[in-house]
Amino acid sequence: MPELNLTGAPAHIRHGSNIGQPLTRRDGVLKVTGQATYAADNHPPGMLFAVIAVSSIAHGRVVSLDVAAAKRHPGVVDVMTPDHKPQLAIDPEIKTNPFVFRMEALQSNEVRYANQPIAVVIADTLEAATEGAVLLAPRYETLPPLVGLDAGASFVPPVVGVGNPTENHLGDVEAGLASADKQIDATYETPPQYHNAMEPHAIVVQWDGDRLSVDMPTQGLVLSLARIAELFGIAHDKIHIRSPFLGGGFGSKGLMGGPPVLGIMAAKLVGRPIKLVLRREQMYGPVGHRAPTRQRLRIGADGEGRLTALDHHARTVSSTFDDFYEPAADASHTLYAAPAIRTSHDAVRVNTGTPLFMRAPGEATGSIALESAIDEMAWACGMDPLAFRLKNYAEVEPITGKPFSSKALRACYDQGAARFGWAKRSLQPRQMRDDAGLLVGWGMGTATFPALMFQAEARAAIRRDGSGVMEIGAHDMGQGAWTALAQIAADAVGLDIDRVTFKAGTSDLPDAGIAGGSAHTATAGAAIHSAGAAVIAKLADLATGDERSPLFGAGNAGVIARDGRLIRRDDESRGESYAEILARAGVAEVEARGTGAPNPAAMEEYAMHAHGAVFAEVKVDPELGQIRVSRMVGAFAAGRIVNPHLVKSQLFGGMIWGMSFALHEQAITDRRSGRIMNADLGEYHVPVNADVPPLDVITVEEHDPHVNALGIKGVGEIGITGSAGAVANAVWHATGVRVRRFPIRIEDLLTQS
Repeated sequence: MPELNLTGAPAHIRHGSNIGQPLTRRDGVLKVTGQATYAADNHPPGMLFAVIAVSSIAHGRVVSLDVAAAKRHPGVVDVMTPDHKPQLAIDPEIKTNPFVFRMEALQSNEVRYANQPIAVVIADTLEAATEGAVLLAPRYETLPPLVGLDAGASFVPPVVGVGNPTENHLGDVEAGLASADKQIDATYETPPQYHNAMEPHAIVVQWDGDRLSVDMPTQGLVLSLARIAELFGIAHDKIHIRSPFLGGGFGSKGLMGGPPVLGIMAAKLVGRPIKLVLRREQMYGPVGHRAPTRQRLRIGADGEGRLTALDHHARTVSSTFDDFYEPAADASHTLYAAPAIRTSHDAVRVNTGTPLFMRAPGEATGSIALESAIDEMAWACGMDPLAFRLKNYAEVEPITGKPFSSKALRACYDQGAARFGWAKRSLQPRQMRDDAGLLVGWGMGTATFPALMFQAEARAAIRRDGSGVMEIGAHDMGQGAWTALAQIAADAVGLDIDRVTFKAGTSDLPDAGIAGGSAHTATAGAAIHSAGAAVIAKLADLATGDERSPLFGAGNAGVIARDGRLIRRDDESRGESYAEILARAGVAEVEARGTGAPNPAAMEEYAMHAHGAVFAEVKVDPELGQIRVSRMVGAFAAGRIVNPHLVKSQLFGGMIWGMSFALHEQAITDRRSGRIMNADLGEYHVPVNADVPPLDVITVEEHDPHVNALGIKGVGEIGITGSAGAVANAVWHATGVRVRRFPIRIEDLLTQS
């Protein structure tokens, strides 16, 4: 498969700054015409198909597999089991760093969760492999499964998320609660949720001696390469991963899980290329999910509605064999000014696949509880929810006391409320109806997500014909990274976007870091910006040191790169093209590398977050309890906007997911068997077109000189964090019924009304 090489793609804006322009997706035509090659679209010669057989129990061990029956099936080539498999270089249960996923790679007959891989059938056709997996007819020794938040004794994990402290304290919470005029003590529950990206996890792999070629969707090319290298004991430079397109990821494709490793093992076992694609129901288990939570919030306020204390405790679960703990209570660190704050976590172990990152991990689960509790506190104080939030607006980050690098949340409140018409909201619930007699409710929620940065590297070049090249192993999950990063690249080298060849999506390119934490554009963009500046500096050195150049001697005054030319900063009439500079120097191209990385000094001094405010309207049938979201308005401040079209698309997606969190999504586990009962897209409810109301997004202007050189904050995850709470609060305002278990169900309204 050729590497992704986007050049000459149509652009609607030319001859000016590319950053900030609403360019259409450069890969859009490839996708809508079917020319975009996803991992499972590859078919190397001699390829076989591998199908995973998974456990139907959640706890126990496999007693027997009818391997002989499977092998008798016409077309079946081999069956990989714990007793018949290639050996790995290291134990996949060893956690060599925090970004390693302990995995099931057929190392034993033990079963630790439902849908755990227990064998792999390899065949000439997909049908033969699928039928062979059925013929294995596993027999089990079954133990009672551990299910739910009360499955066993709780414990305090050493960390939550990735290295976050389990507990944080500010001031005396108990004294603050005791002195409060008003208090609430409420418990909220969120369910397990699964990623359900349109593209399932897949791998096409072939060995050539000790060299490995892999096509797979991944949010972290270099992370995946490093994990494969250590598991199979081969050098990094002997592995080539191609991942030009991802059909969604949401965090599930960030760390290497067991299924793609099984595909690589299967290819090694039979000595032929292998394709392995998970079925939809098989994605409920071995590739991560969002863990359930139970969150208790105790909040106190004085007679004027100012917070006196905020105590947020979250319980979550992890698997019996690995450690990832949803940092839900951490959502209370940053939003509301209180003299006393405590956040804490505990956990129980259950028979589940290991929970992992899922869009806005911690913030999504924590914010729906926090925003519901803040709404309840506003009602207890007799205050409008927006007025209450403004009364407790945090001018500095509450838990640390650091100033914000930038914070335009007041503007988000103002602009969102004005667009929505919030001033007309009744204070009392159950007071508003539409012409059809449906109850109408208006709710709001505050959005926040940290402005993160990782490490990345990029390579830039200017060619003798005056064109540019930018190379970086970046990832596009559908969010438009190819376009946004190409815009940054074009500005970095002072060229129109159709004069820059942008290469991405393969592991042999410079490391772009991981596409996660809403940090990819900022991280990869910073590396691209740095590489562009470095290559322009080299080009300028050629010109300013050449007596034949009109730029000779301009070193002190400096030069500007614009439209494929270098011009003197102090005299724009003097300049020349890139092509002229390189031709006279007899150089085919100049190239340079640049890096992007967090700024430790700025991180020590400032709290860095994106912010927003979401307003939602729901309509509820007073007799049937049926809920419809009828409109939503979101106002978000996320630093510099690279591409307004792409940003609005991401924010729309986040708002829809927030609505889904409040009203739709839930994985239902049979407590007797430990199996997920709705492991498909028919019964695992997510919003479809008919469920999604008119959405309105406002991007609030915000300049941040501290987060990174470009002033970019992420937008991929912040849209969930205010939206889920806004919808939940709107349901209360419509009905007067406060539901604290999500998703909100019809029966919750009917039994309490």
